[in-house]
Amino acid sequence: MAAFEKLQSMLDAAMRQAGEESSMLLGQNLTVGPSDVLNTDRKSYLAGEDGAVYAVGVESREAYPGFFYLIFSLGDAIVMSSILLGIPGPRIQEKRRLSIQEPDDVDAFGEIANQIIGSFNTVFQPKLPDKVHLKLLTPQKYIPDIDELTDQVPFPDGPYLMYRAPLEIPGYDMYRLDIMIPPALANLFDPQPEEAPAEAVAAEVAEEEVPAAAPALPPCVLVLGDDDVRREIMDGLSPEGFTLMDAPLGADLPELFSDGNVKVAVVSLKRTFDRDLAICKRLAPMIKRCGGSLLLCAPEWTRSAVLKALKAGACDILMQPLDASELKLKVGKVLHC
Repeated sequence: MAAFEKLQSMLDAAMRQAGEESSMLLGQNLTVGPSDVLNTDRKSYLAGEDGAVYAVGVESREAYPGFFYLIFSLGDAIVMSSILLGIPGPRIQEKRRLSIQEPDDVDAFGEIANQIIGSFNTVFQPKLPDKVHLKLLTPQKYIPDIDELTDQVPFPDGPYLMYRAPLEIPGYDMYRLDIMIPPALANLFDPQPEEAPAEAVAAEVAEEEVPAAAPALPPCVLVLGDDDVRREIMDGLSPEGFTLMDAPLGADLPELFSDGNVKVAVVSLKRTFDRDLAICKRLAPMIKRCGGSLLLCAPEWTRSAVLKALKAGACDILMQPLDASELKLKVGKVLHC
C-alpha cells in the first residue's frame, strides 16, 4: 500500500479540529483519535459490517476533483444528533438501540456534518499547493437486510484507502469514523512517487525467474483490536519471543492470513454484543485453515456471550484488565501443542 503519510496527517488534523469544534456545537466533548489506514473495497467493507451505517459523501472540487466518504455507524449519528437536539440520555440510548432516526435527527446531523466539512476545508487548503473546495453531499442511510444495496448506496463500489478513527463521547459507547478515499483522489491530495524504470525492469526479471522454495515461516500470533488493549497484548507477548503481527479490526484479513503461518489470533473487543462477536464468523475459518486457534478478550463476559463466542469458533476467552501470565500461558499452549 502506498504510504500517503501527508494525507493521513491532514485527515487526522482535520478530524481533531472537527472534534474540537463539534464539541462546542454539542456542548459535550467529542474526541476523534488518530487513524489507522488500510486498503479495502466496498464489498470487503460491507461484508465485515453487520450494523447500520450513515454515509456522508463529500465532493472535492477545483484542482482536486473527486469524491470521498465519511462512514459513521447509524447509532453514532443518532447519538450526536440527539445530543444536539437536547434529548435526554435514556431516550438517546433507546433511539440508538432501535435505530430510530427522525427528520429532526437528519437536520441536526446535517449541522454537525457541515461543521466537520468546514474543519476539513480549513485544514486542507493551507496544506495543499492548489485551490481545493469540499462540498457536503446528501447522507445515505443503509441498514443491512432492510435497505437495498445498489452501485451507489451507501457509497459507490470500488477500491478505497480507509482511514479508521475511533470516536469518544463521555457517557456513550461510541464506535468509529471510517474515511473512504478512492486511490486516484488520494494520489491527487498526496502524490506518490512512480516506480523507477530500473525497478520496473528488475520486477519483470524477478517474475520470469523460477523462485526457489521459500523457507517455512515461524508460527505467528496475530493481535487485532481498535483500542489500547491491542498494544497491551503486544507488549505482554513481546518478551516471550513470539513472532507478532497486529492490525485494526477492519484490516484486510485475507492479506493478513496470506502466508499461512498465523497460529493464534488474539482479538480485543470493547463489547460482546452480537455485532462485535460477528468478527468470529470471518476469522474462525481462516485461523482453522492455518491449524490455529482464536482467543477473544473483552472487559465483560456474560454466560450467553461466552457460549456465542465458543459456538462462533473461539477456543477460549480472556478478561480485561489482562492477566499477563494467563495471556502468555494460553498463547504458548496453542503455539507449542
